[in-house]
Amino acid sequence: MPAGELPAAAGRLPSRSVEVTMHIRYGYRIELVCEQPSALLTLLDVHPSRRHDLIHPDEMRATSLRAPGRSIEISQHIDAFGNICRRLVAPAGGVLLACDGFVYDDGEPDRTDLSARQALPAELPDEVLPYLLGSRYCETDRLADTAWNLFGQVEPGWARVQAVTQFVHNHITFGYAFARNTRTAAEAFNERIGVCRDFAHLAIALCRCL
Repeated sequence: MPAGELPAAAGRLPSRSVEVTMHIRYGYRIELVCEQPSALLTLLDVHPSRRHDLIHPDEMRATSLRAPGRSIEISQHIDAFGNICRRLVAPAGGVLLACDGFVYDDGEPDRTDLSARQALPAELPDEVLPYLLGSRYCETDRLADTAWNLFGQVEPGWARVQAVTQFVHNHITFGYAFARNTRTAAEAFNERIGVCRDFAHLAIALCRCL
């Protein structure tokens, strides 16, 4: 081999046959201050579909801000969307909610199916229909014309959904300082700023319009 020449494989990234694993730390520490006892409902748990990937799971802990050693009773249930909900009553003075754990991920990108077609509404099962309707944060009535003007000529199916997500990715500028809990999909479209939820709301609303 001539001097200075590298083997053909040198410098290449590992192929996807090489096992890649990630241990992702998750958690939070939230302090809520309240003047009187207040009922709380939280949606802070890892979704049940990924619970089997938890390496060191940690249940939510709740303690009084005025009496740090005092734990608070928590109950849980599964809502209509399959999320784990937790209920508690925050005492006067406030509550500290905390959790810290690790979840496994294989590091692989999401699976793709370039041949996926767009199903007609009449083909969909009844339980899917509510996800086609407009909602508080996804105003299909305000975005329908925009959606069809932007994506009406794109082939239905995978290509159209990819076009929507790519548009949203390029259209909105992300920034924590842009967070606003009342921002809707239409407002995110007009303001062109937001956080994770705004990206999701706009993409969902545009897809529902189509």
